[in-house]
Amino acid sequence: MNEQTKAIREQADRSQYREHSVPLYLTSSFIFDNAEQGRAIFAEEESGNVYSRYSNPNTTELINKVCNMEGAEAGLAFSSGMAAVFASFAALLKSGDHIVACRAVFGSTHQLFTKLFPRWGITTTYVDAGKPEDWEKAIQPNTRMIFLETPSNPGLELVDLEWLGKFKEKYPHIILNVDNCFATPYLQKPIPYGFDLVSHSATKYMDGQGRVLGGIVVGRKELIDELMFFIRNTGPALSPFNAWVISKSIETLGVRMDRHCSNALQVAQALEAHTDVEEVRYPFLPSHPQYELARRQMKAGGGIVTFVVKGGFERAKRFLDALNVILFTSNLGDSRTIATHPASTTHSKLSEAERIQLGIKPGSIRVSVGLEDSADIIADIEQALANS
Repeated sequence: MNEQTKAIREQADRSQYREHSVPLYLTSSFIFDNAEQGRAIFAEEESGNVYSRYSNPNTTELINKVCNMEGAEAGLAFSSGMAAVFASFAALLKSGDHIVACRAVFGSTHQLFTKLFPRWGITTTYVDAGKPEDWEKAIQPNTRMIFLETPSNPGLELVDLEWLGKFKEKYPHIILNVDNCFATPYLQKPIPYGFDLVSHSATKYMDGQGRVLGGIVVGRKELIDELMFFIRNTGPALSPFNAWVISKSIETLGVRMDRHCSNALQVAQALEAHTDVEEVRYPFLPSHPQYELARRQMKAGGGIVTFVVKGGFERAKRFLDALNVILFTSNLGDSRTIATHPASTTHSKLSEAERIQLGIKPGSIRVSVGLEDSADIIADIEQALANS
């Protein structure tokens, strides 16, 4: 079956009540039929739900849907995207290990690399995504993982997945780990290129309506088994309710992403033609420096557009205050269009020099383009530029 058919038809086992839509399993634990079954499940001789901290029919259904879309062997659900990203490191790395990461990563991931992991003896070397020679130089004898985001947040920088998969073949002991949140598995599939783990903030496009938090990691079964040990004993569990909401939302992921991408391209084209805009970044604009790469490894350009207004920080503030339809918040991937000022919000913990390295200027605006009529989105941007 086509992946979208699988996403819609994948469902938890129907109960004796013959329900059409999957029920909520709001239970902390599950009953054993007898003492022998309890022993066998705990001994991992038999599969079955025990405790919703690490297993529940709602979370299992969600995991199976994402595994089907990504082409992964196994997966786990987490309480948030950052819980998922953190677990993909913490469950697999130890003191003395080294990470190679693309320089353009989310602000909280940067904080892990620079503030938390050094306390535990885990070091990180940043590389520029578009410079293959930098990746080669960064590999050390103790390098255990390569981590990247593509497209990156908020600069929409791409990493060549095919090249990196082949590069990793020289280092079979290194885990290749990618945050695929911006693209979603509908637009981009890293696993066929040789990636070991794929993480998502399900809070974003998978939910798609700004309602609940969630995170997902899928990939090779032996690695997911190690993550299961971590989640079972540390507790970053996704609630059954949130899993139910996200799982139902995934049934419409394809049609929503088609609209997000169509609207975003129109917004990017309008911004590129505007005299008050200094720069526009969108993967499917021919002016994007990695346009050809985007066309090779993505089905469409995604729902995020980043641009720089002329006039710097003060002009950016006035622009945001002048918006009428577009919302000003730090989230993304919503049905409603959202504008964010990365320098003062999501990436404010980075130094100015670090932000400049990522292409985040004082006048940079990130727009998560929603599902509204594209003409209304563009009209609001144009009036805000005119009134700022």
